[in-house]
Amino acid sequence: MLPLVDLVLQTDNLPLMMLLLAAPIIPNLWCIWHAYSNEFPSPAERVLWMGIGVFVPVLGGLSYLLFGWRRSRKPRTVPDEQ
Repeated sequence: MLPLVDLVLQTDNLPLMMLLLAAPIIPNLWCIWHAYSNEFPSPAERVLWMGIGVFVPVLGGLSYLLFGWRRSRKPRTVPDEQ
């Protein structure tokens, strides 16, 4: 086998293997969370980015990092009346 595969498949390298398997998921999870918690010019764009994050693994999260997050803005908060 390839030396890298042998290195990853050894049982003493389990944390390394888990990190390598989880790394492609992180941009998608961030994409979904960020699109949900921020505002976009239209609600359809928000739903579109969340759908891309869910249904297009790895590439959806990376495309959001490149193009989508700049279009979002923080949600407006209404001050409490006392």
